[in-house]
Amino acid sequence: MIRKTRKINKMRGSRSIGGGCSKKRRGAGNKGGKGKAGMDKQHWTWTVKFDPNHFGKYGFKRPQKVINKVNPVNLSYLDAQSDKLLDKGIATKEGDSIVIDVTDLGYDKVLGKGNLSKALTIKSPKFSASAEDKIQEAGGEAITL
Repeated sequence: MIRKTRKINKMRGSRSIGGGCSKKRRGAGNKGGKGKAGMDKQHWTWTVKFDPNHFGKYGFKRPQKVINKVNPVNLSYLDAQSDKLLDKGIATKEGDSIVIDVTDLGYDKVLGKGNLSKALTIKSPKFSASAEDKIQEAGGEAITL
């Protein structure tokens, strides 16, 4: 049978709204499942709005072995720390320039942020183009390992 008006509108004002004893429809157990089964039929608007995975898997994640992680250091840091590195014995002094091997510090690339105030001979596996230029302008040398 099809109702012309909704049952809730007819029953408005009654204590149990057609549910029998008021104790029977009290708990959350009467609400039914809150699971994700049938999300295309129930809670569909929620699914579209909030569930990030409802369109299935997509994309590709590269294996960690393939990803080359670079640990860079800036020229400004090397310039500031050069005297301390000399005192610790990590860097050496050859003539007028200080020789720093960045692999001893745990770095594998030199970037060109900052300026050099003194001539540094820097040994590194990689240099950025701007870093090489700044090292040579300061009278130093960039040695690729």
